[in-house]
Amino acid sequence: MKKSILLLAFVMLATISFAQNAKYGMRVGYNISNLDFEPDPTFDNSHRNGFAIGFFGEYDLSASIALAPEIQFSAEGAKDRSLRVDYIQAPILLKFRIGNKVALGAGPLVGVKVHEFEDGYRNFGFSGVGALEFMITDEIFIDARYHYGLTNILDDNPAGLEAKNTNIQIGIGVKI
Repeated sequence: MKKSILLLAFVMLATISFAQNAKYGMRVGYNISNLDFEPDPTFDNSHRNGFAIGFFGEYDLSASIALAPEIQFSAEGAKDRSLRVDYIQAPILLKFRIGNKVALGAGPLVGVKVHEFEDGYRNFGFSGVGALEFMITDEIFIDARYHYGLTNILDDNPAGLEAKNTNIQIGIGVKI
């Protein structure tokens, strides 16, 4: 695991240092999240409305492809207080530009929970991200993202339940 993280950090640094055109910025978003349980829970599992805020870099790899690492806070989980989980997340999107205004993105996301100690949730969560971005001006954009959890976020659950994060995120941001 440590070797994988070190390799990922090396690749990101090498890519960033050779990027010819870099932009940085800030993004805020509105979350509609829930937990996808397997098997279906016997309790109410309503979605949670939350927010996300973060900072990003966008590094051009070519005229139509960019790498966009980000760090963000994201309020996720479900509506019930005991099912809420907040994360510091690091998505890494590979963006494909379609013309001057639209970009599609996809990539991995790792999240570290920022919640209470021994609350029944694992400290790390891994997800996949899909994104659609629309540039309003040269600096301001809106986007929509979908995160789907790849790992069970419950820690030592005796009931045999598995839960994965699902999140729709609508955001606005500025590139500098």
